[in-house]
Amino acid sequence: MKSNSKISIRFFDDREVRAVWDEENAKWWFSVLDIVAVLRNQSDYTKNRNYWKYLKAKLKQEKSQVVSTTTQLKLLAPDGKRRFSDLLDYEGIIALGKEFPSKKANRFIEWFTYGDETIDGKSKTKAYALFESSFIDSIEVGTTNGLQQIHAYLFGGLYDFAGQIRQKNISKGGFRFAMAQHLEQTLQQIDQMPETTFQEIAIKYVEMNIAHPFMEGNGRSTRIWLDLMLKKHLKKCVDWSKISKNDYMNAMVQSPVNSTQLKTLIQNALTDEIHSREMYMKGIDYSYYYEEN
Repeated sequence: MKSNSKISIRFFDDREVRAVWDEENAKWWFSVLDIVAVLRNQSDYTKNRNYWKYLKAKLKQEKSQVVSTTTQLKLLAPDGKRRFSDLLDYEGIIALGKEFPSKKANRFIEWFTYGDETIDGKSKTKAYALFESSFIDSIEVGTTNGLQQIHAYLFGGLYDFAGQIRQKNISKGGFRFAMAQHLEQTLQQIDQMPETTFQEIAIKYVEMNIAHPFMEGNGRSTRIWLDLMLKKHLKKCVDWSKISKNDYMNAMVQSPVNSTQLKTLIQNALTDEIHSREMYMKGIDYSYYYEEN
């Protein structure tokens, strides 16, 4: 397995579960320590590592196939260094989950088994693919049309309204987004907004969020749209892993009245790693995580 394999982050009960793509065998490998942390509800890295060491020895004694199917690859440890970590494939993780008989383990297995088959799961797979497709280079930057192109790519075949501007009024948490009858005019005004500086791009992003042009999938599409503007004009993109879900959601709620907090969060998370596949994949993972209830 190559060391530059793409890394994905899934979230279960707000805990990270890292996965590494094996190009040669065309499958994902998942971090055992992350799974152990989830199933034990334990944040201490050392305690989880010691528990896995104990469980591994026990399973080896029982001649369990879980141990024999374990592989190793370097992952980033809490101390910031890349260390060899045990990884298991899809079947291995299901088998490991069964070693933790509890309601939480059952719920984890259900989540793990069906996660990729949901609309979000399928859309996320498309979002991953966007980075390596030639289509990304043809997307109009900073326009409603460009945002529609992104939405159609992410949700085509999943929603019958993929890429289509909504005709109905929608609201969220008591906040009413732009009225449908004025939406076309609103989007034309946003198209004409400048996007050469960070402040201009951030304001344009806030206005597009207030417009909320689609029935569903606005946040996921608009964050990619934002990154494309930042890449084109500032040679930057957002390292979304530096922005916690709670901070982001609070800042977005406040942004129609006061966007200072949102601008600060985004500005502090900017990176020049605009060609990094890992940065993009990580961004998609966090972007989809923000939308989980």
